[in-house]
Amino acid sequence: MSTAQGARARARIEITAAIKDEARRQLAAEGAARLSLRAVARELGMVSSALYRYFPSRDDLLTALIIDAYDSLGESAEAAHEAAAGPFERWLTVCEAVRGWALDHPHEYALIYGTPVPGYTAPDATVPAAARVGLLLIGIARDAHQDPQLARPPLADDLRPEAERMTADLAPDLPPAVVTALVAAWAQLYGLVGFELFGQFNRVVEDRETFFRRAVGQLARGVGLVPASS
Repeated sequence: MSTAQGARARARIEITAAIKDEARRQLAAEGAARLSLRAVARELGMVSSALYRYFPSRDDLLTALIIDAYDSLGESAEAAHEAAAGPFERWLTVCEAVRGWALDHPHEYALIYGTPVPGYTAPDATVPAAARVGLLLIGIARDAHQDPQLARPPLADDLRPEAERMTADLAPDLPPAVVTALVAAWAQLYGLVGFELFGQFNRVVEDRETFFRRAVGQLARGVGLVPASS
């Protein structure tokens, strides 16, 4: 790569980062539904036509922000996972990392797990980043259920067809009862975080850190995980 090409590549990276930073500022101030490429360009001192060379539409910019948010959350969860030992403990640590990231990045969390943006449909390109935390939880359950003595969650007969379908899609090497419990736990994890972040726990839960840790511990037990000391 020539010196000129390298300089252009660096400039593109810097401008792209500046556009995203300004867009995140607007998300915090106005919400995702009011994100505007023209407003971003104006704040950066750019003409709209120049910004369109980086993001052809508002939806392209939203997609980039969504992928960045999922990747940032995933990186936090993965780092926490690497620092813990034992399936139950890794589960707690990953869940606490999700909560910590959400509290530190409330507007980005709202972008990926809050109210859908009117007129926007997330493309398939967001799926790998969105799956990072879920894949961690599946991996934790997979490690734990290598122990044949580990008790499996119950599975109602009327849920079995759906459980088998989800298992084929998500984790064919796990029992359907475990996959069903995992999907429920995954949803409840984000429900707990969302209730805290969006104010539903106000005047209800005071010691939220302890409450959260106990709640996600119950989710772990529902998946079949047990503390190392048990």
